[in-house]
Amino acid sequence: MMMKDFKPDHYDWRVDGTTAIINLRRPERKNPMTFESYAELRDTFRKLVYADDIRAVVFGSNGGNFCSGGDVHDIIGPLFDRDMKGLLEFTRMTGDLVKAMKACPQPIIAAVDGVCAGAGAMIALFSDLRIGTPAAKTAFLFTRVGLAGCDMGACAMLPRVIGQGRAAELLFTGRAMSAEEGERWGFFNKLTAPEQLADDALALAKRLAEGPTFAHMMTKTMLNQEWSMSLEQAIESEAQAQAICMQTQDFRRAYEGFVAKQAPKFEGN
Repeated sequence: MMMKDFKPDHYDWRVDGTTAIINLRRPERKNPMTFESYAELRDTFRKLVYADDIRAVVFGSNGGNFCSGGDVHDIIGPLFDRDMKGLLEFTRMTGDLVKAMKACPQPIIAAVDGVCAGAGAMIALFSDLRIGTPAAKTAFLFTRVGLAGCDMGACAMLPRVIGQGRAAELLFTGRAMSAEEGERWGFFNKLTAPEQLADDALALAKRLAEGPTFAHMMTKTMLNQEWSMSLEQAIESEAQAQAICMQTQDFRRAYEGFVAKQAPKFEGN
């Protein structure tokens, strides 16, 4: 499947080389999520499993903000008209989005500026790498609207990234994590100036896209799977994964490049 010419209806998509860049719409409202954008993003990340022409993804900011979460008028208000079955359909759909992000083989880089709240914070959390600006404010604010902090996998994933105690504080209080805290706690891989954010995220994505993408897929797979393994299982699984990677042409290209004292050109096979 080729996705360079893909045209979504509910968010912006462009491709630079082999890197896809996603930006949510409506910057005047800090890029909120809607029922439609949830579903279309879920379906897009599912399609990326089969997209041979996309090797990395940047989920970017728009108008100085990343995402303000579920739209109050388009999502939260209509939820009061749903019965339990309808509510569960919605909450499962939001979970399906982040599951699709984890399942797609391409590394995902979140470029976070300004407001990053609710579902937006979860999209950033479930990205593989995160770059922020000093203005980034990340809030898992579910308790502030009367809901539990356990939304879209937050109670499972956030402690893995920043630690149990820090995650518990953010999920109980709903307060915003500052950019400095986010970098110090390991949520952000680095901070950069707002005017450099898009370029830095794209440069990192291109660096990954030019690498051994089959091996990157295997790395992402093992990072996700090994949380539920014993140490012995993890070591054995990595032995098998590495043996598979040793059969790729990219492994041979790296060896031949080293012998010839030339940089290898990886092709993802």
